[in-house]
Amino acid sequence: MIKFTLNEKPTTVDVDPDMPLLWVLRDELDMTGTKFGCGMAQCGACTVHLDGKPIRACVMPVSAIQNKSVTTIEGIAVNGKHQVQEAWKKHKVPQCGYCQSGQIMSAVALIEENPSPNEAQINEAMKGNLCRCGTYTRIKSALMEISEANKGEAK
Repeated sequence: MIKFTLNEKPTTVDVDPDMPLLWVLRDELDMTGTKFGCGMAQCGACTVHLDGKPIRACVMPVSAIQNKSVTTIEGIAVNGKHQVQEAWKKHKVPQCGYCQSGQIMSAVALIEENPSPNEAQINEAMKGNLCRCGTYTRIKSALMEISEANKGEAK
């Protein structure tokens, strides 16, 4: 039995300890917002937060999350109202949308760690997430707008 917190709720699963977290989330817990992309931790589609830090769920054995906290796209905000999700909509970031939960999870981790990142920090934080539709400029625009808004709030 693996015990952990999922989106702020205590959770227990009885699965093979080597099963990747991605499959536990999708197949055992019906949390299908996290996507399978490459299966090798290269594309970022499966990004979730483990104790607040972005990780690739496709290569993380579920045994490694014992007594830790996992946040998925379903858990970042009620009704899709996180500032990153709102900026994504405003800037029309998604096209096919497949990579978007991973992109958003990486962006949320960045904004939570650094509410007003500069362009270089955005590029660094987002470089591990691939988008086959090429919406990188929209992603950057959305995050730069959040950064500017957060700078104004800090004053």
